[in-house]
Amino acid sequence: MNELDQFVKHDLRIEYYIRYTDDFAIVSESDAYLKNLLPETRRFLAEKLALEFHPKKICIPSFYQGIDFLGYIIFPKFRLLRTKTRQRIFKKMRERIRQYNAGSITKETLEQSLQSYLGALSHANAYRLGEELKNTVWFG
Repeated sequence: MNELDQFVKHDLRIEYYIRYTDDFAIVSESDAYLKNLLPETRRFLAEKLALEFHPKKICIPSFYQGIDFLGYIIFPKFRLLRTKTRQRIFKKMRERIRQYNAGSITKETLEQSLQSYLGALSHANAYRLGEELKNTVWFG
């Protein structure tokens, strides 16, 4: 994917580009500019990397509607946890609590899971969500 990074940076000269593994986002004030990037980027991916866009994952929303990226919805001045990600975290944490209560995992393992999820929440504006998660663990 380094080839894609270099193409976007040097050939297309895109200023606002972010990539993590095979997910990437390009931000611009112009919808037309973004739409014009699609054919050239699609061609590059096909010819150089033998990859293609997922047909349901290309979207050009208003930046103020938020960008759905890596489990977060990113807005100009804050980040929220995607609803599906929140549900998955709470479901997995309830399962860890059940395992702890059944004696199949230690308190240390339960605490490690909690800290891992709190770390994920720390990248979003999710203070109350973190408190809710801690209360779920500590008070059931």
